[in-house]
Amino acid sequence: MELRVFTEPQQGATYDDLLRVAQAAEQLGYGAFFRSDHYLAMNVEGLPGPTDAWITLAGLARETSSIRLGTLVTSATFRYPGPLAVAVAQVDAMSDGRVELGIGAGWFEAEHKAYGIPFPSLGERFDRLEESLAVITGKWETPVGQSFSYDGKHFPVTGSPALPKPVQRPRPPIIIGGMGKKRTPALAARYADEFNMPFVPLETTREQFGRVREACAAVGRSADELVYSNALVLCCGRTEEEIARRAAAIGREVDELRANGAAGTPAEVVDKLGNYGDLGSTRIYLQTLDLSDIEHLELVASEVMPQLD
Repeated sequence: MELRVFTEPQQGATYDDLLRVAQAAEQLGYGAFFRSDHYLAMNVEGLPGPTDAWITLAGLARETSSIRLGTLVTSATFRYPGPLAVAVAQVDAMSDGRVELGIGAGWFEAEHKAYGIPFPSLGERFDRLEESLAVITGKWETPVGQSFSYDGKHFPVTGSPALPKPVQRPRPPIIIGGMGKKRTPALAARYADEFNMPFVPLETTREQFGRVREACAAVGRSADELVYSNALVLCCGRTEEEIARRAAAIGREVDELRANGAAGTPAEVVDKLGNYGDLGSTRIYLQTLDLSDIEHLELVASEVMPQLD
């Protein structure tokens, strides 16, 4: 099982904070550094203010050398798919092929209002996500020298040179996730390289992974082609005092974290992750909320990671 570091910079982080964590994660052997794509903090002030996900990843691409980089997840409401395809391809080149694109329909209405971003109905947001996936993958997969067109309702494209191409061919991995029972599995079956379930219990994971596998069968795709993953909040400590201190630092209760996250002693965390592994999850995004606590990542790297091989 691969462990990845997942951060929420809208809750309060500078680029330098993120750089420090990304470089530490790389040195410690984590598989990837991911960040959310949000513009508004949730239940905190979020000082000094949000940082843009793809600008952040462009910087990190030049200041790291081996760790993979990506979003969990970029909202399709934030960016037109054509320019987003350009941005991600450029960051892929800047990182020498280490980028992954997590993308979703968008859900946080308040941040759209706070930054003047239209927030259509749920159905339209999924329509836009589907068209965005068609445009992004279409532009990346179009052979050099050929043009790309797409007859979309929201994002029609005519005669695009479909440039630049990403370094990874045919394209960077695409991550889709969430709990939608119909369209989410269908989009994953059609476009995704990875399906992610964020912050849900084992039974919910089991049910949704099953829906994705059924959706793959419906379109004639092997369900085993996808990576299945989960995201869980991290709160690990060698002692109860250390666990409680880390829980308090992120404003959470220990018992709640033990029930719902990757929390407790290293042995408890190994057991929890193993339970998700039994359902087919081979990758865990550890939501790391206290970015000042590098020792937290060191503990997991030394006492959890070796037991997951």
